[in-house]
Amino acid sequence: MDDLYREIIIEHYNHPSHRGHLNPNNIQFADNNPLCGDHIEITLLTDENGLISDAKFDGHGCSISQATADILLDHAIGKNIEQVKSMTKDDIIELIGIEPGPVRLKCALLSLKVLKAGIYGLSAADDVELD
Repeated sequence: MDDLYREIIIEHYNHPSHRGHLNPNNIQFADNNPLCGDHIEITLLTDENGLISDAKFDGHGCSISQATADILLDHAIGKNIEQVKSMTKDDIIELIGIEPGPVRLKCALLSLKVLKAGIYGLSAADDVELD
């Protein structure tokens, strides 16, 4: 089963559906993983009811960080911002289908950290709760 999820991660890494930048957007945030140098920037377009109508990410880094960003945005588009605010690290692990080791978990969680920081309008993603 892990092989299937690894293939899904490689597919999202090689052929992301949501890579790019939205302009106009009404939410934008970027951050890095200082341990490995991964970088994610997420832009969102939401409607007046807080529904995410479109989302894009850009950045660089390992396959886990980049694929997870694409998978997360697949999940977030069409959801209300309040639903995304309640997401946790367990939700990310469920979305990607494998539990990465401690070092790779930071890579997998970077996109959720960036997404939530943008939604909350924070100046630093370090303030985001992921549990």
